[in-house]
Amino acid sequence: MTVNQPAATTQVYRVYIKATPEQVWEAITKPEWTDRYGYGGLTDYNLTPGAPYATRPGPAMVEGAAAQGFAMPDTIIDGEVVEADPPRRLVLTWRMLMEPQLKEEGFTRLTYELAEKDGSTRLTVIHELADAPQLAALVSGRYDDEAMGGGGGWSWVLSDLKSLLETGKTLAQ
Repeated sequence: MTVNQPAATTQVYRVYIKATPEQVWEAITKPEWTDRYGYGGLTDYNLTPGAPYATRPGPAMVEGAAAQGFAMPDTIIDGEVVEADPPRRLVLTWRMLMEPQLKEEGFTRLTYELAEKDGSTRLTVIHELADAPQLAALVSGRYDDEAMGGGGGWSWVLSDLKSLLETGKTLAQ
């Protein structure tokens, strides 16, 4: 993957979800939810500041990678919990491990902010990506229309989360 044009080093995404902040928080922090939307993956959190966390590929992700001729690593994302204030704020260090060049870019900072708004939840995701140009391009959704480019990034993940919580089905279902 080659980056021709720099993506923003701080990316902010916002979505409104017809669910309570507690329901959205659970979908973000519980592996039985994290494997159901976006790109999948089982994320295990100990929500104590300083605690490590990891995302393991779910069965569908492992099968999809095998069908495309490559092995999925045992851990696809890792990092550390910086701050946890359920169900309002979660701050993490965040590193993508699926490709060596993304792993080499190191840890970025990811913040989830949740607020009740008119009977729904306003979910804001802030991803600080200084010194991670390839990851910035990937999570921005720049490669959404390319066959092996990495998909729609955070916009797609959050749209899928919204669909799942509001309808019980993901965008692909």
